[in-house]
Amino acid sequence: MLKKYAVLAGIIVSVSLLLVAIAVYPGGSLANPNAVGFQWSQNFISNLFAAKAINGAVNTARVWADAGMILLSASFAVFFVHFSQKIPNKGAAMVIKYLGAGNMLFNCLIATPLHDLMVVIASTLLLVSLFYITVFVMLTRLHWLKCACVVCMLLYYITMFLYGSTFRGPLPVMQKITFLSSILLVLALEYGTTAADFAHIKSKRQKQASSEKTAA
Repeated sequence: MLKKYAVLAGIIVSVSLLLVAIAVYPGGSLANPNAVGFQWSQNFISNLFAAKAINGAVNTARVWADAGMILLSASFAVFFVHFSQKIPNKGAAMVIKYLGAGNMLFNCLIATPLHDLMVVIASTLLLVSLFYITVFVMLTRLHWLKCACVVCMLLYYITMFLYGSTFRGPLPVMQKITFLSSILLVLALEYGTTAADFAHIKSKRQKQASSEKTAA
């Protein structure tokens, strides 16, 4: 029972911690340094992890944000391990397991001075893992999940494009939309799929071995 609901419980607790961090954030954003409180349309989630808020006050949100992000990363890592066990292709399963779970280590480091570099590394690893997952979901009959995977990937690409461009106005909002979509997708993949959904998918090697056995 604990193993089955570990991802859900971890996400609920971690999001709750992040919401507490948002509630106690002193204030300030790049657009308005003197603002009071967390501005959903102007503040980045990363603002919660700094030692000082942008308005100069001691950041009382930091401890809550750090705890929330560490727990969320651990919950995502558990998801990638669980999901990899549903994939019949061993090579792809290893990519999903190790890149997905390993990505969460870099995700935790986003809250450090290496923020920009960690964002690039973590996002790249996550997108590779998500691409592999999407490929296998596309081979199932889970049509609603196919759409969800594609939408989530598109949101990530748009957000990363904005992150690397000079047009960053919509980025704070897009960051939160992408963050929410990834959480919802993880929950959908964790609890809306089983190994049976992917059991019919065979690798080229498996197909070749099967055809050789039939021919013999």
